[in-house]
Parts: sequence; C-alpha cells; structure tokens
Amino acid sequence: MKVLIVDDEKHVRDAIRMLIDWESYGISEVLEASDGAEAVRVIEEKRPEIVFTDMLMPMMTGAKLLEWLQRHRPSCKTVVISGHDDFGYVRHTIKYGGMDYLLKPIDEEQLNEVLRKAVDAWKAEERTRSRDQSRDMKLNEIKPIYWDKALTQLIEEPEVFPTFARELQAEFGIAADARLARAAVLSFETMQRKIKDKFASNLDLLSYAIANIANEFLCRRERVGYAFRNANKAHEMVIVCWADVERLPALVEEINQGIDRTYGVTFDFGIGGVRRFPSELPLTHREALAALKQRNLLSGGGRIHPYEGRESAAGPATLRFERYQETLRLALLSGNEERIAAAADAWFREVRALPVVTTEQLDLWVHEFAVFRARCLNGRSLEPALAKRMSAMDPGAFLVPVDDEGRLSFELWQEEVTGLLLALADVLRSPASSPTMQEIADYLEANYREDISLQDIADRFGFSREYISRRFKQERGENVSDFLVRVRMEKAKLLLLSPQWRIAQVAEMVGYADEKYFSKVFKNWSGVSPNQFRKEADSAYDLRTKR
Repeated sequence: MKVLIVDDEKHVRDAIRMLIDWESYGISEVLEASDGAEAVRVIEEKRPEIVFTDMLMPMMTGAKLLEWLQRHRPSCKTVVISGHDDFGYVRHTIKYGGMDYLLKPIDEEQLNEVLRKAVDAWKAEERTRSRDQSRDMKLNEIKPIYWDKALTQLIEEPEVFPTFARELQAEFGIAADARLARAAVLSFETMQRKIKDKFASNLDLLSYAIANIANEFLCRRERVGYAFRNANKAHEMVIVCWADVERLPALVEEINQGIDRTYGVTFDFGIGGVRRFPSELPLTHREALAALKQRNLLSGGGRIHPYEGRESAAGPATLRFERYQETLRLALLSGNEERIAAAADAWFREVRALPVVTTEQLDLWVHEFAVFRARCLNGRSLEPALAKRMSAMDPGAFLVPVDDEGRLSFELWQEEVTGLLLALADVLRSPASSPTMQEIADYLEANYREDISLQDIADRFGFSREYISRRFKQERGENVSDFLVRVRMEKAKLLLLSPQWRIAQVAEMVGYADEKYFSKVFKNWSGVSPNQFRKEADSAYDLRTKR
C-alpha cells in the first residue's frame, strides 16, 4: 500500500512522515508532492491508495485535486490537513469524498486514527471490489452458455422468438424488421489431430475459442450474425446470419482462414439456404447439417459445403459392420493380438474399397460398433479411463479421424479401432475395478447443466446404480442427488446476484426446465426463495456501498 503527502511546505510533509509508524499499517512507500499538479503526475504513475493533502497550494489547489481524484481515482482515500478552519473547505472535502478534515498544527493521535480508518476503509472496499470482479468474471463465463441454450432453442423452436426478441435486439442488434436468415454449421467430428491434441479433446474450450474467432468476423463492421455451440450436440457449432445473408459463404471462408492463421487448421462447414426469419431457422439449420452429412470424406478440396437441395447420390451404406461381428467376437475371446488385428484389417480392407464414405455411413458403423461392444461386455464394468476411451466411439461422440487435408484417414481410424478391440479383449479376460467417487463428482460438477440421472452415471461409469449410490454416500457423506443439487444451487446463487437474468433463465442455466420446481428446490436448500435471496443480496450490496 502507498501513501502520498501533498503540501507546499516541506516541514509539514516531514512532520507527517515522522508522526506515523507506516509499516504497522502495511504501508510500504510514502510519496511526496509540493502541489496539486505534481500530485496528479505522481498519482498517475504510482497509484497510491491514500492521499493526505493541504488545501491552499500553488499550481493546483487541494480543492481542485479532490475534484480530480473523484473523477479519475474514486477508490483513493483522501484526508485534508489544512491550516484554515473554513466551513466551505470542509463542505468541499465532504462533497468530493474526503474522509476527514484535520487542522494544523497536526495532532499525532488524530493523524494516526484517521489513517487507520482510511486503511480499513480501503481494504474493505478492495475486498468488495475483488468479490464483484470475481462474480463478474464468473458471470461472463456463464453468459455464453445462456446464449448457447437460448439460440439452440430458437433454431429448434422458432415460435419462442417473441420471448427473446428484446434480449436478442439488445445483445446482438437484430433489427426489428429482419426477415431473412441463413445458418452454417461447423462439425468438430472431422477436426484434425493437431487441433484435437492442442485442446486435449476439450470441446467446451475448443468451441469457445472457435466461436470467438467467428464472432470477430461476424461483427467486424456491423453485427450480421452470431456463432454459438449447439447446446444439444457437443460436436456442433452453429452460425446464424440475419443480415447480408447472401455473403455467408464468403464470410465463412474468411472465418476458416482466420482459424487457419490462429491454429493452423481448417474445419468443414455446411451452409443452409436463405430462409425466412425466424420461422424457417430450423429448415436452414437442417440444410446445413445435410450438406455436411452428404459430403464425401474421401475427397479433398474445399471445406465449405453449401446445401445443394438434394439427397446424396451415394445413398445409404451397403457395407455393414455387423457382417464381421462374429469374426471379431471370436478373435476377442481368443485374446490373440495378431488374430484381433487381422479380423479388424479384414473389415477395413472392405471399407477402403468404397468410392464414397459420408458421415451418414460412419454414423451407422459407429452405432453398430457400440452395439457390438455392449454385447461383448454383457454388463461387465470398465475402468473409468477405459470407459472414457470407449465412449469416444459412441454415437454422437465419435470424432472422425482425418488427415491434414480433412480427408478420412483409414490409417488413424484402423489404429484407433484396433487399439480399442485389444483393450476390450483385456477386459474380457481380467477383473475390473471400480471408479473413484471423485471422478463421478468431477463429472457432475462439469455437467450440472444437463439432465443427469443416476442411471446416466451408472451407464457412463459401467457400474450399477446401487453400487454408485452406496459408495458415493460412504466416501463423500452425501448421496449423488444431494451433491448435484448443491452444485446447482451454488451456481444459481451466483447467477441470482446479477439482475440481468430472470428466475426462469437462471433455472434453465443450472439444469431445471421448470421454474416453479427450481424455486421449490432452491427454497428447500437455502431457506429462502430465489426472489427473496436476490432482494437480500441487493440490500446487502446497497448497505456496503453506502458505507
């Protein structure tokens, strides 16, 4: 902490220095200035927390300095030390935030007492500022999540638009007369290994980073659209464009170039047709998805895929993974690595011979592989790390292995599938261990916004509901549902501190679709309703600011 002494008389500055044990107040540096103008320069450079100032000085008076401090450094605590017992000076000091007005000659006890009050007041306000800053940072982290959910709902149920119309106009400047819209979809299912390794498969962080780049282009001159993560599909980022919609393909190309400059990779985008806003948002979104689903993953070329208004010429896959399941099952039971690798290679030889492979075909094969794996395990549990690895091949979670040109890489895919088959063979011939309850707790804290049941947790971690429920309570002292409620309510309390969110919005952001049910749970947990909690928090804040 720093203190500045401002007085045109050196002996006064020396006296103030001598009368105070600065270290006992946590003050590490005492600065001096001989007039207000010099004080301004020192304050701008050194940023002291407390200022002692005289009133009558050359260049700039203490009265003018107080006015400057209130405009430019309102957090600074000021104390006037003057030789003039003038009520006008006292009133000016109070008006511009001064803590006290001391008369010369200086009384040592008064001087130390007012310094103690100034230090205590600054520390108390600094704690409040830190709390508010931390709260604002957390709210800024949550704000994109809210818009992810709101805009996802809009592209699925455009009839909710009137509910969000004012907020959308305030946040994004969507014109009241907007009539057309167009959607683009980026799929993380075909991201290159370079970007996958960089973000360690953290789709939350990756989608946030890519959306930031996209939104820089979308509001470069004026806001023409917004990029957001599809709240219902982890691998999908959506761009909704409501102005200059014909330029969307060119704009997406620029966005991809921006991603390439930043991360050295590009992504596949599907682009839907120009449709009516907001009623046909679902249609242009579906078209963008179809454009991605129908592209041939074996061909290089552009990464931007406009919807062509027709079904894929390739049609559905005729090659079925299920034809090879029995051979693979017997290979797994044998435990022989060479036999397992050969069985997998037989399947991939057939796949390599296909002229066209679309994501629609891959989805079918991934689904068949998931069914095959479940049949092999027959209810057998997996270690958490292996369960997580296996879940990467689940429908909706599978990331297509691609090369640097964005083409399907058979080498990477075969390596991945063969590795999983070998791990599966190990499971079939060795006992499994249980997941740690900390891993389950971490999962709940990371996904509290989702509709999670005990059965969902059991399926994810490969153990029965009864086992997880019993072990969680034993190790953590509360059952799974109580833990999840506590996490949600703590997040809700933070959101309720911000008046911009309605109770219904807060409820949705912490995993409750029903506002009334959320309010009931909140009151049972905290003892007060969400509205009452918000009022009490506002009252406490007002009281702090008045002090």
